[in-house]
Amino acid sequence: MPDTYEPQEDSFLLAEQVKKYARGIVLDIGTGSGIQAITAAKNPRVKKVYASDVNPEAVKYAKGNALRQGVKNIIFMESDIFQNIPTIRFDTIIFNPPYLPADVKVPDRALDGGKKGYEVLGKFIEQVSDHLSPDGIVLFIFSSLTNKQKIDEFLVEHLFSFEEIAQEPLFMEQLFVYMLKKSPALLDLEKKKVKEISAFDHGKRGLIFTGKWKKKKIAMKIKNPSSTALNRIENEAYWLKRLNKKEIGPTLFFSTENVIGFEFIEGLFIDDFIEYATRKKIMNVIHSLFFQLKILDDVGVDKEEMHHPLKHIIIGKAPILIDFERCHVSQSPKNVTQFCQFLSGKIRLELAKKGITYRTDEMRNAGKQYKKTGKIESIFSILNHGNISHP
Repeated sequence: MPDTYEPQEDSFLLAEQVKKYARGIVLDIGTGSGIQAITAAKNPRVKKVYASDVNPEAVKYAKGNALRQGVKNIIFMESDIFQNIPTIRFDTIIFNPPYLPADVKVPDRALDGGKKGYEVLGKFIEQVSDHLSPDGIVLFIFSSLTNKQKIDEFLVEHLFSFEEIAQEPLFMEQLFVYMLKKSPALLDLEKKKVKEISAFDHGKRGLIFTGKWKKKKIAMKIKNPSSTALNRIENEAYWLKRLNKKEIGPTLFFSTENVIGFEFIEGLFIDDFIEYATRKKIMNVIHSLFFQLKILDDVGVDKEEMHHPLKHIIIGKAPILIDFERCHVSQSPKNVTQFCQFLSGKIRLELAKKGITYRTDEMRNAGKQYKKTGKIESIFSILNHGNISHP
């Protein structure tokens, strides 16, 4: 059949997994010849099958194949991925996508997955969670020519748990079959009715997402799957809840075992802020930060990493401390003195460009003096010889 993908090695490999795992209400995206939908319909664990393809000729062809095999319980439709799919949740979603880098000389929509091979699959991954039941599974196949690392990144960014359940070597490539499930964090966010979830940033221990919750733009953090650190999400939720009472940190909205949701702060990191802000605004921010850090010292809490806080401070309407993963109780907290270390480093040269001048030894000595007396005035006094304005 012209312009319809006839079953090949990838089709048969995926069909083997459909036999093993398909259940409940099934959706076969990009059905082609109909092999996956027909295989699913013959499975006694399957209740109902929907099958779609962007190519109307393929839909006709697949429907004919099903009838020839005596399979009548498949609903066929024309759809570009999820465009015309019924608004129900499926227990199993199957996709044998076009996954090869496009050949501009010989275009073939049954094979071309986009310029780099993964664009169509990426679009599918972006949308599939809205159509999958909470305990549903996704089965799809792709090739080593598709860029396996990129696919894995897509899945992490869209909060899926996944495993490779089959593979098969071919002459010039390797085929992989993946099974996806909604991660615990994604399930928690769906229960919280968070919408428009999108990857935003990542760190060593946590992954940051944004979303809409109760009409607000919020930030969310989950554990980085590659991190071996334990209980960081729970620890950050605990400290945010406590420190919010002292007006420190972004407002915590909710927390579960797997994810925390908190206020999204619009603003600049401190080094970018210093580059663009006026001297007066910079001085006010430094002043505010020292007072916040002194509060942490006074209650016996060590935030950690304030000696290199480039991604631990966001400055919008006011300076906000963020990232409390490593926060802990300490008998000798060092938040203020660590920030003195920061001001003694390279940032001192950037401050000097804005007319904020002091010597490194002066700042370090002021930090030592603070350690003895608990008073931050000794620090302020050396910042441009005491010319610091109060917020």
